[in-house]
Amino acid sequence: MRKHRLALIGLIIVIVMTTVAALSPYVAPYDPSELDLAGNLSGPTLSHPLGQDKLGRDILSRILYGAQVSVKVGTVVVGISLSVGLLIGSLSGYAGGWIDEIIMRIIDILQAFPGILLAIAMTAVLGPSLNHVIFALCLTGWVGYARLIRGQILTVREREYVQAARALGAGPLRILMRHILPNTLAPIIVEATFGCASAILAEAGLSFLGLGTQPPTPSWGSMLNEGSHFMLVAPHLTIFPGIAIMLVVMGFNFLGDGLRDWMDVQRN
Repeated sequence: MRKHRLALIGLIIVIVMTTVAALSPYVAPYDPSELDLAGNLSGPTLSHPLGQDKLGRDILSRILYGAQVSVKVGTVVVGISLSVGLLIGSLSGYAGGWIDEIIMRIIDILQAFPGILLAIAMTAVLGPSLNHVIFALCLTGWVGYARLIRGQILTVREREYVQAARALGAGPLRILMRHILPNTLAPIIVEATFGCASAILAEAGLSFLGLGTQPPTPSWGSMLNEGSHFMLVAPHLTIFPGIAIMLVVMGFNFLGDGLRDWMDVQRN
């Protein structure tokens, strides 16, 4: 981390975001749903450092609470997608043959559809809600992990230590769990870091379109949507949520770049 200053910055941003999300009920100056119609569309002041929205709600409090949505989406989507991708990719890469062929053709079909368009279609059919957004993102999110894990297993399974374990009588499950998967984790961890940024950005996009988190629950994407109608008279409604999204996505990307360089055995 000392060699990669941007990675350190990214790590700090991620830590701050998760801490803010966990402590938002205690650090937010106001209730995110508290109305103050007399101060609607007011700019930043001492009592409201980031201003107020069209209903007089405090922007800072809503951004702090909106971090909870982003953290939930990032962790749940990556956790489910990684688990499913790990299972299917391991089966495909280690079993090979017709099993590998069928799984890879399914993955090719799913990758033929743009992920965000499929998520929009799914949430439009199921109805707008945060859980439906998570389900839609997980529906195709596992594909990239499965392909990555399969490629790593195809490389590692022919190494000498794997062949030695096989010659000593180790079963397929033991070989996979003890000798193959531990040596494929580095690129998976890096991909999961980038996946968090993609999931947060996708949720913000779907919420901006009205297909994600529904009012009055604060979400950075829905805040952008609400503020887009007042950009000329109250630009702070879009500037501050946009900065929050930019910083978090940038932080995860910086962290992922640093982890990739750190875990690159050939480069080190």
